[in-house]
Amino acid sequence: MTAISTRNLGRRYGRTWGLRDCTLDIDTGRVVGLVGPNGAGKSTLLNLLVGLLRPTEGELSVFGGAGESGAVAYLDQRHAMYESFRVRDMIEAGKRLNRRWFPEVVTERLSELDIPADRRIGALSGGQRAQVALALALAKRPRLLVLDEPVASLDPVARRDLMATLMAVKAEWDCTIVLSSHVVSELERLCDYLVVLDRGRVRLAGDVDELLDAHGHEYNVEELIMRCLDSEEVPA
Repeated sequence: MTAISTRNLGRRYGRTWGLRDCTLDIDTGRVVGLVGPNGAGKSTLLNLLVGLLRPTEGELSVFGGAGESGAVAYLDQRHAMYESFRVRDMIEAGKRLNRRWFPEVVTERLSELDIPADRRIGALSGGQRAQVALALALAKRPRLLVLDEPVASLDPVARRDLMATLMAVKAEWDCTIVLSSHVVSELERLCDYLVVLDRGRVRLAGDVDELLDAHGHEYNVEELIMRCLDSEEVPA
């Protein structure tokens, strides 16, 4: 089954196109690495996927339009939560705001991480805050998990721990994950599908192994991305 399908998808901001002519078909169960320079259109595409933006043109379908309520969860790079809330307050808010909600997912994960439920969000470290935000997103048991630069503000240890949590989630249940990041080395370990955006357009998309095979494994993933971005032509 196709998780994400787009046809000539575009979003314009005034006279400027943030994304244009985006055509993708991504199967369920994929872990998609979304990369590109600043202003490439990554956040625009992710916001379209989760319904925070409406397309200016083209078509977008998530699970064929048949996804049940709560099938999509989103984590932004700020790990946005109410600073004055305690962790348990955020869990209760999630319960009240979402029809699809599994509180044991949050409590079990935070217990494993030794993050106290009575700690205020504003008093958490950056790594703890990211783990709480991710646990809240996972409490919906989403079929599609979308993460916009989730490790951008984290130190190397916290980055490693968050990516380890994502790998454990993928092993636990077969959700589809779309992850944008500038840390290509992290994506290379986790992702099996790659989408490269530049200036609002898709420059490269495909299964990671197939893309590398097409070049005789001459490049690693990071080198392939850089070659793609440096070239005026999309690599075959």
